[in-house]
Amino acid sequence: MNLETGLIDQLEIALASPELSKRAELLRQVADLFVLGSGKFTDEQVDLFDEVMSTLLKDIECAARATFGSRLSRLPDAPRRTIRLLAFDDAPEVAAPVLEHSPQLDEASLAENARTKSQGHLLAIAGRSRLTEPVTDVLVERGNSDVAMRTAGNGGARFSLQGMSKLTSRARDNGALAMCIWARPDIPRESLLKLFAHASEMVRRKLEAADPRQAALIRSAIAESSDELQTTARAGSSEHARALAEVSSLHSSGQLDEARVLGFIGERSFDKTAVALSLMSNLPIGAIERALVRSEPEQILILAKAIGLSWDTTKAILTFQPGSAHEGKERLDECFASFLRLKPNTAKAALQFYRLRERAGQGPVH
Repeated sequence: MNLETGLIDQLEIALASPELSKRAELLRQVADLFVLGSGKFTDEQVDLFDEVMSTLLKDIECAARATFGSRLSRLPDAPRRTIRLLAFDDAPEVAAPVLEHSPQLDEASLAENARTKSQGHLLAIAGRSRLTEPVTDVLVERGNSDVAMRTAGNGGARFSLQGMSKLTSRARDNGALAMCIWARPDIPRESLLKLFAHASEMVRRKLEAADPRQAALIRSAIAESSDELQTTARAGSSEHARALAEVSSLHSSGQLDEARVLGFIGERSFDKTAVALSLMSNLPIGAIERALVRSEPEQILILAKAIGLSWDTTKAILTFQPGSAHEGKERLDECFASFLRLKPNTAKAALQFYRLRERAGQGPVH
């Protein structure tokens, strides 16, 4: 197939003409030729197409660029430079088909695009069949509500711990986004519990503001609902079941100690850490889970002091959650001062109060 002579001759004629319509027509013809032979061209021939296409793309009207990009968007051997030009086109209608479908865009290009282009570009990226953590990190950070919703609802998207934490935080005031996250099978249980806690707080504030006389009943009803959701999440979690079996065995044999807790935190195992603290403090697992995902450190400080944990281990528990408010140095300094002031007997008395309060209205520990 002798492509070079014919294409270059036509290219020279089109570029010499002041009429952009001739460029657009030639681009259409080149696209026809490439689509017809896709998968059969040599690397040198694809490079020639790349040179011709990228040159013709300059200065032609938006509608022609959009049509051209749509035709190339799904081809596995589409010229890379041309695909990049289309993906970074300022017009979302030109970039969207390529951003959503082209296999020729790598992770770095997608992340760069998500960092620099419009919300329309981000929305297209969010619809790709596969999204890696560096890309979803940017989508969750920069994207508007529509982008966040589409990313959360994408079964092929993968999230880093930081990205999932950010997504969960955004869902506290967005019920539809919260439902998208809830429906994901891969969401870490700690993120799910954090979502429950934040959503419950949001609903409680709204309901209490609407009818202050019913505040106590509302708090009780939401607490009961949260406990049911937590129990359901634990029941469906194989990770929790494995953690419960392993940590309970250590506890029964007298091997569950502070070093083990630090090890669980080092593994980033939310379930093992929660089960360990539950068994060591004799508090229901639901209370421990809520304490771990909320932003108030007082209950963690009391629990840690009551069961004899050191400050280093307590600090590790406080900073366990990605993006936690506990991570600020000033906040940690305040926690350290409170931990030093707190006497073991006072902490044990408070822990006993927690046990009585939890068991007055809660079911089984596990």
